[in-house]
Amino acid sequence: MDKEKLSIIKIGGNIIEDATSLDAFLELFSNLEGKKILVHGGGKRATSIASKLGIESKMVNGRRITDKETLEVITMVYGGLVNKNVVAKLQALNIDAIGLTGADINSIQSEKRPVKEIDFGFVGDVKKVNHTNIDKLIQADFTPVFCAITHDGNGQLLNTNADTITSQVAVGMSNLYETSIYYCFELNGVLQDFNDKESVIKNINTDKYKQLLEDNIIVDGMIPKIDNCFDALQNGVEKVHIGNTSMFTKENNNFTTITL
Repeated sequence: MDKEKLSIIKIGGNIIEDATSLDAFLELFSNLEGKKILVHGGGKRATSIASKLGIESKMVNGRRITDKETLEVITMVYGGLVNKNVVAKLQALNIDAIGLTGADINSIQSEKRPVKEIDFGFVGDVKKVNHTNIDKLIQADFTPVFCAITHDGNGQLLNTNADTITSQVAVGMSNLYETSIYYCFELNGVLQDFNDKESVIKNINTDKYKQLLEDNIIVDGMIPKIDNCFDALQNGVEKVHIGNTSMFTKENNNFTTITL
């Protein structure tokens, strides 16, 4: 028997920061047919509020060092301010959304990242997705909205990369559904030339990816994002797309599709 389709959509920080962009995205999301899960971060808002509180945000290679004070701010911002704002807006669009961290219903368990060259602090690497519990919400016609926080099973919250949460939730839910990932951000897709916003690379497979890395076309934060895409495809996810917020509408075909 064919599995039911499930869409897992991650929105980037620039969409969250811009009220007009966020409202437009959530309108599209609310009209998306079928079962769906939303994942969001909120790093820019967390950095801004931390600064107002006199807490310095430390970054290494684009990744946040999460000390105790920073974790408190992230929990307030991701799990509170951003998550509940998104949930409230979805309710206004008649979507019965439920805001979650990975600690809620033990949905996403992580382990603290081991210290190697850098101590990232309270940062989690996803170990287990409880697809059974998440599915109970979906089967009850609730739409889960996950922020980028997980837990270690021993009472400790952990800051966790939202792209990774997206891919791991999609892998976990692929036990039950035909899962597709949509990574939504402000650009049309992965670009051949960053200065030309229309130069979208329509398809990236493993060979093409190696070439793009060698040519320094894919750099910085896009590398872990695409690594997550390939990991998801190798572990049961059906489709992965990267593009702007209109890419899951039937009218738009100008985005990047990742294939093995």
